[in-house]
Amino acid sequence: MENVHPGFLLGLLVFLLVCSAFFSSSETGMLSLNRYRLKHLAKEGHRGAKRASALLSRPDRLLGTILIGNNFVNILASSIATVLALQLWGEAGIAIATVGLTIALLIFGEITPKTLAALKPESVAYPASLPLLLLLKLFYPLVLALGWVSNGLLRLFGIDPASKGNDALTTEELRSVVRESGHELPLNRQNMLLGILDLEKVTVDDIMIPRSEVTGINLEDDLDDIVTQLRTTTHTRLPVFRNDINQIEGVVHMRQIARLLTHNQLTKESLRAACHEPYFVPENTPLSTQLINFQKQKRRIGIVVDEYGDVLGIVTLEDILEEIVGEFSNQDALRSPDIHPQEDGTQVIDGAAYIREVNKALGWQLPCDGPKTLNGLVTEALESIPDSGVCLKIGPYRLEILQAAENRVKTVRVWEVKVNRPEQD
Repeated sequence: MENVHPGFLLGLLVFLLVCSAFFSSSETGMLSLNRYRLKHLAKEGHRGAKRASALLSRPDRLLGTILIGNNFVNILASSIATVLALQLWGEAGIAIATVGLTIALLIFGEITPKTLAALKPESVAYPASLPLLLLLKLFYPLVLALGWVSNGLLRLFGIDPASKGNDALTTEELRSVVRESGHELPLNRQNMLLGILDLEKVTVDDIMIPRSEVTGINLEDDLDDIVTQLRTTTHTRLPVFRNDINQIEGVVHMRQIARLLTHNQLTKESLRAACHEPYFVPENTPLSTQLINFQKQKRRIGIVVDEYGDVLGIVTLEDILEEIVGEFSNQDALRSPDIHPQEDGTQVIDGAAYIREVNKALGWQLPCDGPKTLNGLVTEALESIPDSGVCLKIGPYRLEILQAAENRVKTVRVWEVKVNRPEQD
């Protein structure tokens, strides 16, 4: 090599630097690919994605091919740089070649290509997958032998090379992926996906209409009152009971009795005959489970009961769907407890307000893993039913009891105290 023209050696050295950059960038690019997007593109028939997916299915062989190629070109580049330096500068050229080649390899063969591949993994990995497949076939016996040795060493340390990491996402990880999707996913779709993920954490008693607010037909009322109620109701389905909702006899659909109402032929017997059997739902049933149960039972309304069989309220299919897509109408606004903003920034809230609804409306984080209503939260915190004027603190929130009667808190003034952290020197 001493008689080779320096220009040729320099050109060969540049080519080897380009090869080093290829192997370095392809390694980073292949390992930086989004595995879920890769699987999607491979299923769509993307050739580069299919090649990359095949290579990544055996990462030991992929890394073996890349490292064989990278080490080969780096060692060859070192040898050529030494010969070139000896031709140009004599014995002093060895030190120059060592320092110069190290800097060149770091900048052009490692840092720059790897940074580019980390920023644009698909642009690097998919084109690189074709030559990598060809090199894998070329080096296959050597790759196989080296893989056998390295896998044997791993087994000595108690590591099974055949085991694969778990790529499955947990619910929290999937929630983070949805939030970080940015402009790739519109905000309303993000909210819908997050709503679906939240169904497992929310139960039917979190969203049910409490029994005190349930509108139903009492068969003990006068027939004229029942007819008037049916003609003026805004609901499609109504529970039918005797005296008390605990004595529920069925659920009637307005479509079933529309003809009888039109011809003034409705009787209590015909009303009872038009009822469907009530569908009972245990409290604390997760919404994800209840949504499936509604589908299996072909039902749209359920009667929520406690462990003793007492009716707690009703839950509808619409209530669950609204947890995913948002409110369909202003029906919920009409039945939800009022939240009255005050000029001083405080909120006057009805004690019967659901804590989840308050948190959603105001962007607060009042604890809702225990009592469901503001009244329950206050009485649990104080361990008694307070008098008007009592104040308490729950986290960063201040609560003042404005009105308490009939063994419950009726109205509360609530405000959030912003904590100003002192600036550090």
